[in-house]
Amino acid sequence: MSGAVKSRNNQEKNIINVIDEFEYSTQNDSYNEKFRKWRKQKDNPYSFNFIVNRKESVFIDGKGFVENSSYDSERGAVQRIFFIIGIAMLLWIVIENVFSKIIVFIFDKAGADIHTTLVTSSVYGNSKAVITALILTSAVKYAVPSVYLYKKLKMPSEIVFMKTMNSPIQLICSIGMAFAVSAVLSIPTAYSDSAKEIYSFFKSVDTDVSVWGQWEYVIYIIYDVIVVSVLSELFFRGAVFTALRQFGDVSAIVITSLMAGLLAQNVKEFISITVISVIASLGMLKSGSVFTAIAVNILCKMYQLSIAIIELDTSEYMFMVRNFTIMGVFSIGVGIVTIITFREIDSPKKYLAGYNGETPLKQRISYVIHAFPFPVVSAVCIISALMKITY
Repeated sequence: MSGAVKSRNNQEKNIINVIDEFEYSTQNDSYNEKFRKWRKQKDNPYSFNFIVNRKESVFIDGKGFVENSSYDSERGAVQRIFFIIGIAMLLWIVIENVFSKIIVFIFDKAGADIHTTLVTSSVYGNSKAVITALILTSAVKYAVPSVYLYKKLKMPSEIVFMKTMNSPIQLICSIGMAFAVSAVLSIPTAYSDSAKEIYSFFKSVDTDVSVWGQWEYVIYIIYDVIVVSVLSELFFRGAVFTALRQFGDVSAIVITSLMAGLLAQNVKEFISITVISVIASLGMLKSGSVFTAIAVNILCKMYQLSIAIIELDTSEYMFMVRNFTIMGVFSIGVGIVTIITFREIDSPKKYLAGYNGETPLKQRISYVIHAFPFPVVSAVCIISALMKITY
């Protein structure tokens, strides 16, 4: 190796540039260019942009020559991002628990037969008024935090959501994985001693759905399966996911999936929601489009609904039909994933972008723990989930 090459390599090792060190090969060039441009905004407190020469130092009065470090820059970016994530989660909880009561109060004053209590979030009364209040509250719950994050992070719309389907085969693979995992996750519920009715599908709805009419079921099923799947993925796989990608895709997947599980505020559903969220995130990154994440969510809910409908059958054949359905969905899912995995085994592609920063994982976790109000809101979600066990 010549002296000139050695000198250049040593110079490159001395330069820390967190934007250029990020792995950009996993997405298309147009997305990567706009992602870089957003990160380079010096006036944006939520972008992690740090560049320094290790050999350079800055003189500060009273401290002398101080060496610039990426630690402080990363800590500041992480804590600012998690501050607004905490606010977005707080908005979610307030809308779910306070705004919902305001809506019920307004409907009641307008003459609709609908009521609630201050102690619980349960809504009861006229079924049409109840379903309208539930849908309105749910839509606002997703929309307001999403808009807040989008505005605060100052992201161009081109990078808020991944839109280009780079790999359609990975869309199919993600659907197969979702089928297999959904089948496995449904086994504990399917073979539990609890009663099986169609309205078990609505277990997250805090109202007596057994009094609903056919149209109320149809309307809410369409809303929950399609609209909620779209809204939830645009929230969890939108601006917050993109902001967290600066610290590697694994970090973004873990944090957004835990957020989804925590905000459900349900101990029994935490694992299933978190796991499906991980699959949705991986599917989006591998395929290049948020549509994959939406498809995963919709199909998982359709599977849950199909099992609930099968359990309406009171004949002796119900158990056999349900068992064959679970095994069939699992087998199809495993088959799809296996075929696609073997198909691409000779040409493996990197799908997850990484960032090998200087900050140790333990230190990064400490940044998050001290990023008020994120840890406080997370604790509130956990307490709320534990309290619901006793209801």
